[in-house]
Amino acid sequence: MERANIISIAKSTLEIEISELEKLKNRIDDQFAKAVEIIHSAKGKLIVVGIGKSAHVGNKIVATLNSTGTPSQFLHASEAIHGDLGVIQKQDVVLCISNSGNSPEITNLVPFLKEYSSALIGMTGNKNSKLAEFSEIILDTHVDLEACPNKLAPTSSTTIQMALGDALAICLMELNNFKENDFAKFHPGGSLGKNLTARVEQFLSSQKPQVSEDAPVRDVIISISASSHGITVVTNKDKIIGVITDGDLRRMLMKGEDVAKVLAKDIMSLNPKTIEKNILAREAMKILKENNIGQLVVTENGKYFGIIDLHKLLDEGII
Repeated sequence: MERANIISIAKSTLEIEISELEKLKNRIDDQFAKAVEIIHSAKGKLIVVGIGKSAHVGNKIVATLNSTGTPSQFLHASEAIHGDLGVIQKQDVVLCISNSGNSPEITNLVPFLKEYSSALIGMTGNKNSKLAEFSEIILDTHVDLEACPNKLAPTSSTTIQMALGDALAICLMELNNFKENDFAKFHPGGSLGKNLTARVEQFLSSQKPQVSEDAPVRDVIISISASSHGITVVTNKDKIIGVITDGDLRRMLMKGEDVAKVLAKDIMSLNPKTIEKNILAREAMKILKENNIGQLVVTENGKYFGIIDLHKLLDEGII
């Protein structure tokens, strides 16, 4: 197959799914709003039920809801009719996902889903199905065309289900007034969590290079060389006076200065960029990027506390 044909097929796939998403958008109505209200007002959790490809979609919807403030649990339809129905409590709401709404597992299950829960919401592409018949609310996810060339593999239909799940989650986030700090509570790991919660002090170097303002160049060189940062901080009783980088040393030598007479205060750069240790690490990264520098002096109540390095933050996924 020619590369041009591959590109054409990919674009056609996306065009079909975009078209179906546009139709879904135009079908959002009071039924959807009622579903959001029922889930939001539930005294229990949301149980999402599915089988086949809808089960995969259901798992994703549950993951999104849990991470955005709506307690949810996935229940596989085939497991439910073999004992797992016990997970549903009367205060829970059930969202059952099935494109046909008539698969054997679903038709056997829906009477029990309705009986055991406070409300049954059906997400289906068939409004005349058994699932639709038993559902208090029907979320219509029918598609006119699957993107699959044989019109068989769930493609457009699962995209529609996934998108509608996202719409539910975002509406519930707004109703719950779920903000960035709330989001951070559920994402403590990985780069996402670190960017939302990690503080500067978590990424401090174990090295704390510093010299006095009257230190000779020899001491400055030793201090810079003893750390991996290419910088030392000039202090007076932990008060920051300035900084000296290996670049400052090179520039001094190029001027032909009498090295024996040069002191730290003669070559230091005044007013270095600093940040308090309890500030979010992403703020440190912002300062580093904006000023095109590799290190930032960290302070505690205005006094020298340590060094934070650009490469360390990058390695930890801080952006």
